[in-house]
Amino acid sequence: MAEWLYEAGIGEARAALVSRGVIWKARIELEGTAPREGAVLAARLADRSTGKVTLDGGGEALCDPLPQGITQGAALRVRIVREAIPEPGRAKLPKAVPGAPDAPLGPGPDLLARITATGLPVRQLRAHEPDLIEEAGWSEVLDEAVTGEIAFPGGALRLSPTPAMTLFDVDGSGPIEPLAVAAAHAVARAIERHGIAGSIGIDFPTLSSKAARQAVAEAIDAALPQPFERTAVNGFGFLQIVRRRTRPSLPELLRADPVGAETRAELRRLERLPPPPPATHMVTQRIARRLAQQPGWKQELARRIGGTTEFVSAKE
Repeated sequence: MAEWLYEAGIGEARAALVSRGVIWKARIELEGTAPREGAVLAARLADRSTGKVTLDGGGEALCDPLPQGITQGAALRVRIVREAIPEPGRAKLPKAVPGAPDAPLGPGPDLLARITATGLPVRQLRAHEPDLIEEAGWSEVLDEAVTGEIAFPGGALRLSPTPAMTLFDVDGSGPIEPLAVAAAHAVARAIERHGIAGSIGIDFPTLSSKAARQAVAEAIDAALPQPFERTAVNGFGFLQIVRRRTRPSLPELLRADPVGAETRAELRRLERLPPPPPATHMVTQRIARRLAQQPGWKQELARRIGGTTEFVSAKE
């Protein structure tokens, strides 16, 4: 039976939907993520021409549509429908829609609340317990997200997030048509596993017959849960999918701050070491610098393991 495995980690919360020992969905929510999708917040209109609003408590969002007749500087309530999306050099601002004036204010559901709302069992893991999430392939999923290399029987996918869309390139040997159908199933599983939404492009091998292209499209329909929209496979082997986007995908999240991701993964490993805690621990210089910038992470680690660890790094 499928169940969610959840960890309240240092600097992040983690969840994996596991069935038959395999991770079907992997989710990470960073500490301090705000505003979250579903939040209802007080705001003030900062720029009527763009719909930009400033949020009480800090931050900005783009509100569309604006309430009729609203003027610059006026107060309003907004509901967040898409969280900020990290991009190289800048982040896409959160998207919002007007909220009812009497709508109760709230921060929106966190990761634990969202997985609980699915109705599937949720098991909260502790560091002293067996590492079930790792046994199901957590590190391998994170490696897929960071490198973009995803293997499947007979071939491989290359995943590339871009500001415009997430792209999948299909490669492999053997007969083209069975390869393309197998790749369609692998892409659908990767989309679900990594929480990929928005515009998604898939570059399949060129398929000469209409029947072969239709078989690939039908494989996507069978393997990818609704709701989504898609095009047909064109003569060059390209198919586009559009899914409603509410937050960053796992690849976008990890690639936006690879040092932070490495640091949190290192803290997870340390937290799971059997006692007593090590007096010193060797890390890379960039992890050491990030820990110096995040003293709260080291303090939380010391609280959890019952002792202070000194982080040291060799010259690189």
